[in-house]
Amino acid sequence: MGESTVKRLEGQQAATPSPIAADGRFARLRARTPRRPRIWFEVLLIAVSYWTYSLIRNAVPEQKAEALENADWIWRVEQSLGLAVEQTVNHTVNSVTWLIVSMNYYYATLHFVITIGVLVWLYRWQPGRYAASRTVLFATTGVALVGYYLYPLAPPRLMNGQDFIDTVLVHHTWGSMASGNLKHMSNQYAAMPSMHIGWSLWCGLMIFALASAPWARILGLLYPAATLVVIVATANHFWLDAVGGMICLAFGFAVSYFWYGSLPQGLPKLVESAKPVARGGPAGADRAAEAPDAAAAPDPAASGATRPAGPTGPTGPTGPADSTGRKVSSGR
Repeated sequence: MGESTVKRLEGQQAATPSPIAADGRFARLRARTPRRPRIWFEVLLIAVSYWTYSLIRNAVPEQKAEALENADWIWRVEQSLGLAVEQTVNHTVNSVTWLIVSMNYYYATLHFVITIGVLVWLYRWQPGRYAASRTVLFATTGVALVGYYLYPLAPPRLMNGQDFIDTVLVHHTWGSMASGNLKHMSNQYAAMPSMHIGWSLWCGLMIFALASAPWARILGLLYPAATLVVIVATANHFWLDAVGGMICLAFGFAVSYFWYGSLPQGLPKLVESAKPVARGGPAGADRAAEAPDAAAAPDPAASGATRPAGPTGPTGPTGPADSTGRKVSSGR
């Protein structure tokens, strides 16, 4: 071994850059290697996180007066921009009963069904990207709670002096946790930001970036667009609430990028399994690496090569021999 071993070890150290030297001062925090997700942990994490989210969201003071004032202010801003389209969309879609009823159920169910479906898809077929994608969703939802607390906002259907239609009450459908008998289970004045948009856009971007089938990628982009129409048509949100949801999602992507050093699509699709270590630790691994060289060396006995002469003189197969290889008589 000796000098060649030292050179090989030095070469290995030089070829493996330090995370800090490679990525800068934040590299130590960003050098997170995705691990294979564990199903029991993920189910527990999602359940506890959603329970915590619902508890905090509904514990935020409703602040009705302030929420209504904020709704009036947003409505005026949209009118000044010439983009106050919510009332027109609400009345137009409400005139088509089957369409608005479908949107009511869309609003109540797909928000959860598709989000959970995308999480399952990532867990099963994109395990290397699952943790980073899940981090985006969790960070997006977490920062939304700050928005609910700092900026209470009434949805258009609860505004005073405006002709918005609460489509769930009118058509007697279960389409909103903030309408009918379910209104006491949810904070009705937590419309900014819209997590219907935050979650649906997360789903759409994950599908578009990671799915291989073109039709799936197209559907991924259509889903948040359809969700935007639904939240406006049912008078549950202003379109500016959707902008708030997009900002929260951008924050979520930033947190995930800082933690993993890459966007989810930049990570490997599968999680690499740990390589086995030879018995005896690193030294054993070095010996195992050198074993092929030793095994490759030829065996003189096996090849039939002539045995080298000894130091006291050559000998033949039956007795002494001279330098020419001829047999020498013993004198008898």
